[in-house]
Amino acid sequence: MKIFVLHGPNLNLLGTREPEVYGAATLESINAMLEEEAKARGVELKTLQSNSEGELVSAIQEAASWADAVIINPAAYTHTSIALRDAISAVGTPTIEVHLSNIYAREEFRHHSLISPVAVGQVTGFGVEGYRLALLAALSLDDK
Repeated sequence: MKIFVLHGPNLNLLGTREPEVYGAATLESINAMLEEEAKARGVELKTLQSNSEGELVSAIQEAASWADAVIINPAAYTHTSIALRDAISAVGTPTIEVHLSNIYAREEFRHHSLISPVAVGQVTGFGVEGYRLALLAALSLDDK
C-alpha cells in the first residue's frame, strides 16, 4: 500500500507554534513517527508540507496516479479551500482528514470543514496520535 501524507499551512512551525494548542512535537518528529509506523507495516509513505494551496492541489492530483490513500491535515484550508475539496473529490483517492486539535472545541469558524464531506473519515483532537490513527484507518481501507 502507498500512502501520501499532506501537511497544510503553518504546520512547518509545529513545536514552536502555540504548543498549548498543537503540542511540542515538530513536523519532522511526526513524519519520523509515520515513517516508522509505515515501515513496520510494509507501507510506502511519502510526505509533503506546503503553505501554498495550489501546491497542495497539484500534489493531490499527482498522487491519484500512485497513492492508495491520502492523509491530509489541511490546517486553515480546512475551513476555506473549495479548491482542496474539489481536488479530493475529483481524483477519488480515499482521503482521511486529520487535525491535531479538536477543531469543534475551538473558535466557531473552525467548526466547519469543507474537506470532511469528501473524506472517508476525520480524526481530530488526539494530537500526534491522530496521525497514527489516520494511518491505521488508511490501512483498513484495504479491507473494504
